[in-house]
Amino acid sequence: MFIIIPSLVTSVSLTALEPQNTTMHFVTEFVLLGFPGQREMQNFFFSFILVVYLLTLLGNGIIVCVVKWDKQLHTPMYIFLGNFAFLEIWYISSTVPNMLVNILSETKTISFTGCFLQFYFFFSLGTTECFFLSVMAYDRYLAICRPLHYPSIMTGKLCVVLVSVCWVSGFLCYPVPIVFISQLPFCGPNIIDHFVCDPGPLFALACIPDPSTELICYTFNSLIIFGPFLFILGSYTLVLRAVLCIPSGAGRTKAFSTCGSHLMVVSLFYGTLMVMYVSPKSGNPTGMQKIITLVYSAVTPLLNPLIYSLRNKDMKDALKKVLGLRTNQN
Repeated sequence: MFIIIPSLVTSVSLTALEPQNTTMHFVTEFVLLGFPGQREMQNFFFSFILVVYLLTLLGNGIIVCVVKWDKQLHTPMYIFLGNFAFLEIWYISSTVPNMLVNILSETKTISFTGCFLQFYFFFSLGTTECFFLSVMAYDRYLAICRPLHYPSIMTGKLCVVLVSVCWVSGFLCYPVPIVFISQLPFCGPNIIDHFVCDPGPLFALACIPDPSTELICYTFNSLIIFGPFLFILGSYTLVLRAVLCIPSGAGRTKAFSTCGSHLMVVSLFYGTLMVMYVSPKSGNPTGMQKIITLVYSAVTPLLNPLIYSLRNKDMKDALKKVLGLRTNQN
């Protein structure tokens, strides 16, 4: 398969610019190679990703609507779940539409600004997801470890504050790292062997290596990943200890089922995330990086509504009730 790569690098002499200590960018566009293979394989990837995208929008959209329409689900646990599902819609939409266009494109180009905008929204939404998973773990800790105090602690006001903090904090974390990376001199080549604008390939394209910026970004990624993860791990350690102290087997089963869905989502999301972004220069082959990225950016948002709805009796009952009401009204 041949890829038409236009001339995307301005013809400015580096030696003429060095005395001026300029930070001007020479690359105006990047080429995202995406998935390799012949046109038949490209068509397969396009069809598969499109189906995953549509099903993800449908599944998470249903959860958002059910939580909104059923007043019995207007509790902190389901408000967090509804916001999480809404987040997943935007999270997958930050990369997949451009990915689909890229598969069909002959040039496979993305503008310099578009690349870093995708970088910003993809990582900001991913960070917001980390924060939401932490808040949901805290909610489960209160419900199981401090059930008598739960209504007085997890009030509607605190719920709104926690939701707001997750959204705002997620979008305030990445402007500084992105500014640092965008100021690196990109003078060519401009080919990224990936389907998203990822920091690793961008660092590799910089004309002048900047180990300090790389160390700052990877340290920042590690803090964003490990901070919420350790909080979740601590919360569920306390939950597990409390569950094991429940005398009745039925009570333990109910407590485990309450936390099981959230633990499955945490395992899926963090398992792939840590492989990609925790250790600098981890040495993952390019093909493996693409597969891992595809899992946590597209497949995980598809599985989350299935996990939460199939394992949650209240959600299944609410879904049946809402669909039944809509059918009766029609």
